[in-house]
Amino acid sequence: MGVTCVCQVPVAEGKSVQQTVDILHRKLEQLGAVKQGNFCVDCETYHAAGSNTSGQPPKFLYVMHNTETPLSCLALFEGGPYLTADGNFDVLMVKLKSHFQNAKGHKVESRGSRYQYCDFLIKVGTVTMSSSARGISVEVEYCPCVVPGDCWNLMKEFMQSFLGPSIPELPSVYTTKPEGLYVPVDSTDTMTQYLELFGKVRKQQVVPGSSVR
Repeated sequence: MGVTCVCQVPVAEGKSVQQTVDILHRKLEQLGAVKQGNFCVDCETYHAAGSNTSGQPPKFLYVMHNTETPLSCLALFEGGPYLTADGNFDVLMVKLKSHFQNAKGHKVESRGSRYQYCDFLIKVGTVTMSSSARGISVEVEYCPCVVPGDCWNLMKEFMQSFLGPSIPELPSVYTTKPEGLYVPVDSTDTMTQYLELFGKVRKQQVVPGSSVR
């Protein structure tokens, strides 16, 4: 696993979410990218059960799955530690329902197509919540490199070729890492970026053409 960047892409003016996704697919295919199946990243939200006597805002626990790592999942506390766990971690959460309760209606997922272009892996997903499309995610991975500072300019140039002016800045998850010491032993950095994107999506209103069938 190389350096990844996950960003939200605005819906094109006068277009629906699906129409904008189709435009991105066409741009990638015109570049020469080859479709290689589908992907899905999802996030379930849990909150501490019982009354909060400390007066502090409750902390949330997020359990995330990624089809790139089907045998494991990631559990992240809001602003706190994370745990890479077995894929059946959801079963444990059911048993812990006296401590953590599922926040119904808060599940968010990004689902879409996976493309390969030379050393780049690109995933264009429709972000949905409660069966409504809330936006578009794009994940770009530069597979040969594990040091963000060494490949970020190249990644920006590639993303600009199909995203235009919508390219993001260097993800904040990398700015806190000592340069040269980044070793991607798991997908934590990628999932942290998805979690940040999902948090923004939860606060958005439903966009036009958002029904998912």
